[in-house]
Amino acid sequence: NAGDLCCVVTATNSFVTRPIVNAFGIEHLVATEPATENNQPGTNFTGSIAGIPSFKEGKITRVNDWLHQLGFSLESMECSYFYSDSMNDLPLLEKVTNPVATNPDVRLRAEAERRNWPILELFH
Repeated sequence: NAGDLCCVVTATNSFVTRPIVNAFGIEHLVATEPATENNQPGTNFTGSIAGIPSFKEGKITRVNDWLHQLGFSLESMECSYFYSDSMNDLPLLEKVTNPVATNPDVRLRAEAERRNWPILELFH
């Protein structure tokens, strides 16, 4: 409601995360896309990934591709936040203006403390 551009960015497959994103009323999702037979929607999954996985450095590429479709780039954003619990997300955490470690794994917690990034504990 504040007018912020909000997107869930996850390595989890889109068919798992889309219902969750919809339940929270979030319009945008960048997730790993499973490949389907003949690349046709509604056909069987092949077990492969379609395109670049939304994982590690791939998240940066996927986020920039999504932003480009909207006429933006990560670099053009005056203010950007990314919340993560995993050291796997360090590449994207380093690209945003406001990285937040959220219930971080041990390695990300240590990195966040070293860089004086906020650490958010949502549950214990």
